[in-house]
Amino acid sequence: MSSDYAKQLGGKLRAIRTQQGLSLHGVEEKSQGRWKAVVVGSYERGDRAVTVQRLAELAEFYGVPVQELLPGSTPGGAAEPPPRLVLDLERLAQVPSEKAGPLQRYAATIQSQRGDYNGKVLSIRQDDLRTLAVIYDQPASLLVDQLISWGVLDPDARRAVREDDSV
Repeated sequence: MSSDYAKQLGGKLRAIRTQQGLSLHGVEEKSQGRWKAVVVGSYERGDRAVTVQRLAELAEFYGVPVQELLPGSTPGGAAEPPPRLVLDLERLAQVPSEKAGPLQRYAATIQSQRGDYNGKVLSIRQDDLRTLAVIYDQPASLLVDQLISWGVLDPDARRAVREDDSV
């Protein structure tokens, strides 16, 4: 398996896992140890080749068709996964409430729903970004620039807005 293909396959595996709200350890727990976190992580990084049989078993575990895990198998499937949208919650806490209040409340709601209170970072989806743009009454591209200027979002997040013209 070529390194690029393995990385693309790994990106698909990671995307499916995170869409299901699972951490690597969550996969191990949910599978009752059948899928070790270190093994799944190595598949996702493209460090370890996955056999066709294991890929089929992993697809079954995630409840998705195998073709959803294969690179280039979805219409318009990008070779590179979209950038992760990760809020720096420690930096967010330093932004004055009059500016960041809506974002702080939105992040707190997501944390509450997920039961995720690590307090350092919070992953959000592109749909969350669209919702926040509506809340802030500005185009997503301007909101992303604002969040980057606050140090709350990584500059790579601009790609997420360019890749999704409807944001």
